Amino acid sequence: MSFRDLRNFTEMMKALGYPRLISMENFRTPNFMLVSEVLLWLVKRYEPQTDIPPDVETEQDRVFFIKAVAQFMATKAHIKLNTKKLYQADGYAVKELLKITSVLYSAMNTKGMERTEVSEEDSSKFKFDLGSKVADLKAARQLASEITSKGASLYDLLGKEVELREARTESIARPLEINEAEKMMKIAIDNILEQVQKTNDMLNNVALDEANLEARIEKRKLELEISQKRLQTLQSVRPAFMDEYEKIEEELQKQYSSYIEKFHNLSCMEQLLDDHRRTEQEMFEEAANILHLMQNRLKEEEQNLLKSGNNDDSDMEIQEDEGSDTEGEERQTMKQRTAMETKVQGRSGKRIVGTMHGGDTEDDDSEDSEIDLDDDDDDEEDVEDDSMEISPRKSSRRARKPEPLEESDNDF
Repeated sequence: MSFRDLRNFTEMMKALGYPRLISMENFRTPNFMLVSEVLLWLVKRYEPQTDIPPDVETEQDRVFFIKAVAQFMATKAHIKLNTKKLYQADGYAVKELLKITSVLYSAMNTKGMERTEVSEEDSSKFKFDLGSKVADLKAARQLASEITSKGASLYDLLGKEVELREARTESIARPLEINEAEKMMKIAIDNILEQVQKTNDMLNNVALDEANLEARIEKRKLELEISQKRLQTLQSVRPAFMDEYEKIEEELQKQYSSYIEKFHNLSCMEQLLDDHRRTEQEMFEEAANILHLMQNRLKEEEQNLLKSGNNDDSDMEIQEDEGSDTEGEERQTMKQRTAMETKVQGRSGKRIVGTMHGGDTEDDDSEDSEIDLDDDDDDEEDVEDDSMEISPRKSSRRARKPEPLEESDNDF
């Protein structure tokens, strides 16, 4: 419960036209009769045709009344009420009652605003400017809030007057004894003397603490001056290793710049090498595809020749001539195959022909290997000559394309 909620509730009930004057002190203690009366009046105000039993004498009647009101407000006004707080009938019930009164009060204000809009033209001549009196309004509001708070505190004090009056009358009616009064006075004097002694001790301690703090401050000042002088001397003196440090720093900067340049060049070269290897691989694949196509075409030609040779069986002489021709063509095709294979294999490296048995001397071995290499070269030249007679243009193209394979094999 807050003072603002009570104030708003009382003002709203006055504005709605509640016949009874509601005080802020009515809800300091549980007052179920007032809460039931207010609830019944609010329900009648919301819907006059409702029929809620007003009997609240027994506990069961009160529970039934609270449940009926809560159910009515939930179904008709869509307002959810806490039945426990309403049954307490104290300051917490005011918050639940505010839910209903705020709805009715807002409805009344909206209706009043519509009326004022209709009669706005008639009352326009009675308008006046309040801009100059805003400060007065604020001061008046502040004074009104202070008056209400002071009145509430005064009311509380007056409520305690009954108990205080009895205690005051008892103390006045009791006869005064000098001995007891003297004892009380001595006790009070002793307490006061003790308090004075404590304050004097505290003052003395404060003086000592002040002296200690001043000594510490002076000491810190001397240390600060010494450290400042030392700092000035260190700043004025140049270290012995500073020249060497600067030289090393310059060399490091140069080394770093050269490192960056070399790293950049290395990355560019690696990229170029990758591109070159990629192109070589593409050329090698293209040459392999061309060789495969040539082989397939030669096989097809051989098959066609064999079929034509089998069909022509009429004359033996013609067969012999054609057989010789086909044998010559077969030899030419075989030579072309071997020539293409030796070209492709020759780019990867030369063949070295030898035997598994060791020779007598190194000279004999070298001579045998040279002889074998010469024989291979002669055979390759013969095959190349035969292949050039058949298709000189195509063989020259095929021989030129796979040349970069030597470098790629040597890299690995």
